[in-house]
Amino acid sequence: MEAKLKMKMIYWKGEKFWVGKLLEHPEIMTQGKSLEELEENMKDAYMLMTMEDVPPGPNRQPTQS
Repeated sequence: MEAKLKMKMIYWKGEKFWVGKLLEHPEIMTQGKSLEELEENMKDAYMLMTMEDVPPGPNRQPTQS
């Protein structure tokens, strides 16, 4: 079962790329050549950033910072 989150993203057109950040997590920013690519990159960035909050389990090793 796939969970879907709805978050608000603010975005703007830079010189070459669309740039965006999540309003709920302004530290998460990314870019894309199109709005569609920006949205996909934002999903990936969110997943990467929030995975750091997952405690180590039997199949996940702690990371060194």
